[in-house]
Amino acid sequence: VKMPIFQGCDGGDYGLDEKDMEASVATVRSLCEQIEADLIMLRERTDAGGKIRDYLIRRRVGEQDFLEVRVAVVGNVDAGKSTLLGVLTHGELDNGRGFARQKLFRHKHEMESGRTSSVGNDILGFDQEGQVVNKPDSHGGGLDWTKICEKSSKVITFIDLAGHEKYLKTTVFGMTGHLPDFCMLMVGSNAGIVGMTKEHLGLALALNVPVFVVVTKIDMCPANILQETLKLLQRLLKSPGCRKIPVLVQNKDDVIVTASNFSSERMCPIFQISNVTGENMDLLKMFLNLLSSRTTFSNDEPAEFQIDDTYSVPGVGTVVSGTTLRGLIRLNDTLLLGPDPLGIFIPIAVKSIHRKRMPVREVRGGQTASFALKKIKRSSIRKGMVMVSPKLIPQATWEFEAEILVLHHPTTISPRYQAMVHCGSIRQTATILSMNKDCLRTGDKATVHFRFIKTPEYLHCDQKLVFREGRTKAVGTITKVLGLVLTSLQSKSLASKKSSKEGTTANEDSGSAARPPSPTTAQLPVSKTVLGESL
Repeated sequence: VKMPIFQGCDGGDYGLDEKDMEASVATVRSLCEQIEADLIMLRERTDAGGKIRDYLIRRRVGEQDFLEVRVAVVGNVDAGKSTLLGVLTHGELDNGRGFARQKLFRHKHEMESGRTSSVGNDILGFDQEGQVVNKPDSHGGGLDWTKICEKSSKVITFIDLAGHEKYLKTTVFGMTGHLPDFCMLMVGSNAGIVGMTKEHLGLALALNVPVFVVVTKIDMCPANILQETLKLLQRLLKSPGCRKIPVLVQNKDDVIVTASNFSSERMCPIFQISNVTGENMDLLKMFLNLLSSRTTFSNDEPAEFQIDDTYSVPGVGTVVSGTTLRGLIRLNDTLLLGPDPLGIFIPIAVKSIHRKRMPVREVRGGQTASFALKKIKRSSIRKGMVMVSPKLIPQATWEFEAEILVLHHPTTISPRYQAMVHCGSIRQTATILSMNKDCLRTGDKATVHFRFIKTPEYLHCDQKLVFREGRTKAVGTITKVLGLVLTSLQSKSLASKKSSKEGTTANEDSGSAARPPSPTTAQLPVSKTVLGESL
């Protein structure tokens, strides 16, 4: 929370004399103590009436806990995404020849080409006073994530995405599967708005992720080219497709104003920075420190966790990473993992939990985490699976309906068209079975009936999806879940059939479960009748 002292009845800021100011600050400080929060002064101004101060009120976090904000970093290839993250997280300026980005690359071919091809994760920690706590190791130059998280009251997680068109599917997965709170769009001042810049901006707008822009390489760009880039950028942000209010950030006052109004999604701050000279880097860090998570989560709901990556760790076993969508997950909890190719959810125990490489005892909604799982092979887990509380009685589905908007398509889209569906951490090819129009062209809206072609997935209404083949084609929202298959409650009966003497019958039963549901079943919406029949 940011609050000015003192504010008038009409919402305007009015100055106070020294005595009233001290009394007001003392009152606010005592209130902060009661709610266990810290009071941090951001700036002090003077007007005709006296002094005006802006304070940041931040909730105190317990031991082994911190506030987490996820920022997706997108932009065209060579815009300086990985370089900026290297400078921000490691505290060393770039040499202009790729020094900073080398610390972030995960693969050898990325170091050789200088291009990110995978989804990278980097963290920037802030303490209670808003100071950066990242301190690279003096020997290896690496970051100790555990120490950063222990010292931090707030951690910014940067999701470093690929800028090259070749890796667009990876970038789309990062935007949908990692659930970013905000999107940082990078634009090279010398190159301008080229390549995938508009594509990435359109993707962020379609997913309702607030965007702020960082214009890089201002140290090497002539002044007239920089002004031309800024003019084009402002025109793009004001266009009917975006309808943003661009604000050039030039001082700390601009940072406080934009950060206070940023969650409205209309305002779009524009920062001009240099990774070589470090110009305006302090303004960007201050803005990141003032960002707060957009969504609130309830710990009382049944737990749900989506998996976006799997690992096999020597001595530990199978590890899954992802985001807790809702609820509370504790050590040794038993959750249902699925759906498998048959649409079944199996019970699984959580052996250990890590947040940003730091062992913890529980995770809450909105937090990213890694779980070590008991007695399961990595090969039986895939991206897009979920771990949910047994209270949810989860069901996998083959088919669903969605309201979609076609962003771009060179010809027409008609039934039996196939493309890749991204929904959360799910990415699978789906076929259009039917729609309420004969065909779809660029700019059309329609209700479309989809069917997965490989395995059933766990979906629920109001989830956002991206439907693409090559470049982004359409975005939409799931409105109805159809074609339900076996639930976890049937897995025991299926297992007992397999172990019985009537092997032939058991094989027939499991085969029918693996087949897609009949058209009659598929047309039924989720209802008590269908659930009753399935159960």
